[in-house]
Amino acid sequence: MGDAVDRILTQWARERPDLDCRPMGVVGRISQLQREVLLAQRATFARHGLDVPSFDVLAALRRAGEPYQLTPTALMRTALVTSGAITQRLDRLEQRGLITRGRSEEDGRAVVVTLTAAGLAALDDTLPDHLETERRLLAGLSDDDQEALAGLLRRLLINLGRVP
Repeated sequence: MGDAVDRILTQWARERPDLDCRPMGVVGRISQLQREVLLAQRATFARHGLDVPSFDVLAALRRAGEPYQLTPTALMRTALVTSGAITQRLDRLEQRGLITRGRSEEDGRAVVVTLTAAGLAALDDTLPDHLETERRLLAGLSDDDQEALAGLLRRLLINLGRVP
């Protein structure tokens, strides 16, 4: 059984047999999966009063461990966004009482972002639902298939320079 990308590849093979269109098979499917993942994440996070960018910030702070603090620069690097984008995210989260911004105790010049008790509760409440959404998205693959796919995607991302 084929998918929509197979149909596209068949059409290109017919119309341009001189071209190797196999990259479209991979990139086209990644693009379609990206859309499916984003739609599923949006629905999951909306049930918890969050959006994807908010979840990303809260999750980064939670993963940092107690006292659940990071600098805005560290958050910007984690989220791979501009300083303006991270500022907007932090403004929204602070208005909702999910984070606070203050001066670092270690370096009074540095600003730190801290996850509040409400932010911790919001993230911890959302995370199991988020993981279930991801499990549902990957249900068509065995554990071994998921591990193999993760390895291939990791290799591709590293090859593209996406390393910490």
